[in-house]
Amino acid sequence: MAVKKQIPKDSNLQRYRVPILDRTLDLLELLTRNPDGLTLTAMTDLLKMPKNSVFRIATTLTLREYTERDEDTKTYRASRKLLSLGHAAVGGERLIQSASPILAALRDASGETALLGTLAANHGVVLDQVPSSHPVKVVVEIGHAFPLHTAAPAKAILAHWKEDALMALLPQIKFPKRTSRTLTSATAYLRDLKQAKLKGYALDRSEESDTFACAAAPVFDHRGNPVAALWVSGPSDRVKIATLDKFGVQVRRFADQLSQKLGHRIHT
Repeated sequence: MAVKKQIPKDSNLQRYRVPILDRTLDLLELLTRNPDGLTLTAMTDLLKMPKNSVFRIATTLTLREYTERDEDTKTYRASRKLLSLGHAAVGGERLIQSASPILAALRDASGETALLGTLAANHGVVLDQVPSSHPVKVVVEIGHAFPLHTAAPAKAILAHWKEDALMALLPQIKFPKRTSRTLTSATAYLRDLKQAKLKGYALDRSEESDTFACAAAPVFDHRGNPVAALWVSGPSDRVKIATLDKFGVQVRRFADQLSQKLGHRIHT
């Protein structure tokens, strides 16, 4: 992923900026960085904007279904409709359609829930899944946000980012301790990404929760960019840390199939 180039402040294009659109985009970017949602007061404080302006923008976005308002907690969050715009921009519909039979085949081969996801701002997003047939299984909502520091799919994608883009993102990644296995420093995280790149798959060794573990592999587009990840997730009594690498090798094989369907040439 390339680092975004800023338009110089003295550029002639600056005079064409639309202030209300600037504020709207600031609000949307804020919500994507806070997938659990924010109250009107929190958005106002973080954006340093008049509360009435934030309310009007948030209400308009909610009416257009780009944001959702939880009446119980009084919080706003980005909706799946907003996510769909990003998908369309990067050929997301084709990605999901191409992945569908591969997800089913991965589920059948592994016996565990197979999932597809990508990155959005400073978190990951689940795009699709095929649940395990076991009575006890991992199932998540489509659109569910997952953290970058513990999630195998996030690590699988970021392991193949260009170094300058990764270094620009790294200061934004928080490392809260979830379990005894959570990586809690940037140094340990970068070491894990290096291993993931060498192996072709990344692992969540019960780093987010002691109850499950995951193995993920990157999906590349026709330009060789890591646009998504394929992974399996299952209860830790079946998907054991000691044998997690076997799942990684298996997932990588299916992720390579999906990459090829997207036009990526696999070098052997």
